[in-house]
Amino acid sequence: MKNIIETRDLHKVYASGIHALKGINLEVKEGEFCILLGLSGSGKSTLLRCLNKLIDSTSGEINIDGENVVTASGYTLRRIRRQIGMIFQQFNLIKNVTALTNVLSGKLGYVSLGHSLTFSYHKEDIDAAHENLKRVGLLNFANKKVKNLSGGQQQRVAIARALMQDPKVILADEPVASLDPATADTVMKYLGELNRKDNMTVICSLHFLSLARKYGTRVVALKDGKIVFEGSPKELDERKFKEIYGEDAEEVEIR
Repeated sequence: MKNIIETRDLHKVYASGIHALKGINLEVKEGEFCILLGLSGSGKSTLLRCLNKLIDSTSGEINIDGENVVTASGYTLRRIRRQIGMIFQQFNLIKNVTALTNVLSGKLGYVSLGHSLTFSYHKEDIDAAHENLKRVGLLNFANKKVKNLSGGQQQRVAIARALMQDPKVILADEPVASLDPATADTVMKYLGELNRKDNMTVICSLHFLSLARKYGTRVVALKDGKIVFEGSPKELDERKFKEIYGEDAEEVEIR
């Protein structure tokens, strides 16, 4: 399998002086479900946001499916971002409109900023939005306003929105951190199905080792902006877990 994501000596230093990423060298193969583990502040979110240039890296290289993300701008950057679905911890949905409208907004990456102000959706887009809501078990909620949905349902709407881009890669930034354990497992199940059935590459930051073992094909752990572990979920034993999270850390099981 080819590498779909590659970073070389990637650094990010914020204006505050915080050195969030320190020489990250990462390769993710097509079809992998890569779990990012690490304490808050370890660099997980910064890495994900650098990958699709939501924030600029300070130095180093990022290539996604052979495209140079670091130097990309304008139309080239929009084209690269179409291949990358992004899912956020706080959902980033428009709460006062319907689930269907939120999902349809995933197509806006296919038009310029100027056209997006007057963009109208075609029948095939609406059909695709219904199909993607069906894929996450929410077809019957298409016309409900997002503010009336549960947290887990909102995150599934966010997944359906990402699918409208027909992406090759899903970046999920702690997508279950604000959910209860049972709902977290349900959301991860849908991401797992996209990975297995569609061979979609997923990079997902988590805190739950049990979910990493259940859904991940590979684990990358960050600490203080550096990669401190890389391997299969089965290789991440209690000793390594404590090296990443500290001696007082205890693994929380989600079944």
